[in-house]
Amino acid sequence: MNAPPATALPVHRAIPQAQGFDNTIALLEEGYRFIGNRCDELGSDIFGTRLMLRAVVCMRGEAAARMFYQPGRFTRKGALPPTAMASLQGHGSAHVLDGEMHRVRKAMMMSLQSPASRARLVALAEAGWRERFERWPRLRRRVLIQEAQAVLCRAACAWAGVPLASVEEEVMRTAEFSAMIDGAGAVGPRNWLGLALRRHTDRWAREHILAVRAGRPTDPESPLAAIAFHRDADGEVLSNADAAVELLNVLRPTVAVARYIVFGALAMHGYPEWRARLAGGDDATLEMFVQEVRRYYPFIPAMGGRANLAFDWNGLHFEKGDWVLLDMYGTNRHAGTWPDGELFRPERFAERPGSGFDLIPQGGGDPALGHRCPGEAATIELTKSALRLLASEIAYDVPDQDVAIDLARIPALPASGFVIENVRRV
Repeated sequence: MNAPPATALPVHRAIPQAQGFDNTIALLEEGYRFIGNRCDELGSDIFGTRLMLRAVVCMRGEAAARMFYQPGRFTRKGALPPTAMASLQGHGSAHVLDGEMHRVRKAMMMSLQSPASRARLVALAEAGWRERFERWPRLRRRVLIQEAQAVLCRAACAWAGVPLASVEEEVMRTAEFSAMIDGAGAVGPRNWLGLALRRHTDRWAREHILAVRAGRPTDPESPLAAIAFHRDADGEVLSNADAAVELLNVLRPTVAVARYIVFGALAMHGYPEWRARLAGGDDATLEMFVQEVRRYYPFIPAMGGRANLAFDWNGLHFEKGDWVLLDMYGTNRHAGTWPDGELFRPERFAERPGSGFDLIPQGGGDPALGHRCPGEAATIELTKSALRLLASEIAYDVPDQDVAIDLARIPALPASGFVIENVRRV
């Protein structure tokens, strides 16, 4: 009788290793370009190193994103620095859930992003922009990042069911959300400020959750009501603390869209022919431009995950618990996917279908199944709307200023925040 054929053991190739025992200082010095620089040096889209004395595998590219965003393959628990997690997502959010708990919570968050709901949010933001356009001609100079954050903060709070009662509250909430965003990628005072203000905003959000649960009237279709009365996969409503976290996870990312609006205004200034096209263009033209803004300019540098199980991929072996960092900035410029990726060319998006893993400024894959941002469609619509208004309803001058983008600073922005002056209605 013939013996059964021997089963060959898989042959795994070694992951290239970056130079140096630990590269934390290099990460702080290089920021968005850290992973890409090492990949270029090693001639590999994947490498191993240590960050904060912990072993990590860093990777970039569409194939890596497809692997990373396979539902259930990675957990976000323990995969991001605690300070960044506390400033942004918060503990107890959908971002750190897995399995059925994540699916049910994410479905609730996705339900807030229906086309009709997005349209209400965009309409509120447009009203805020036009209100400012009436005031700006009487003012000498405006810093666009500050104005955009204020417009989006007020619009998001009204849309979510927690309208701001006064100009003073608008200033306070805008400052709090802005500090959370600006401090998330920092080490030291910028991060400490964001964390301190986050605690204050957490209390404010919790008060709204408690009030609605105690019977305060609210729009039953509002995000506030949906979050306050949501039941997780275990049948339980969210704790007051977790409900407050999810409310902030609707509001804060909306304020963060201001960064794309500033980058878009910077691009219109640098490529004035596109400003003219946006002023008189159709939705397809706006879509191309905004997608290129999201691809080209820095937003989220990388996303971390810890393997939920052991698996093999592309001749490599990963053990359960392995820490992986996916280079989102580098994937959006990867030469294998984006010819001339270092150039700003919106026309590259003409009739481009996309794979769901090639353009990942806010994550990859299906947002309903994985960890891709549920508010991505709202991000695009808010940015399109703002840039259309800036291009078609006002004219302005751009004085000499420092618009350099320091890629070592996370999150990045033009140094000046993009100053405009001599604003006129057209």
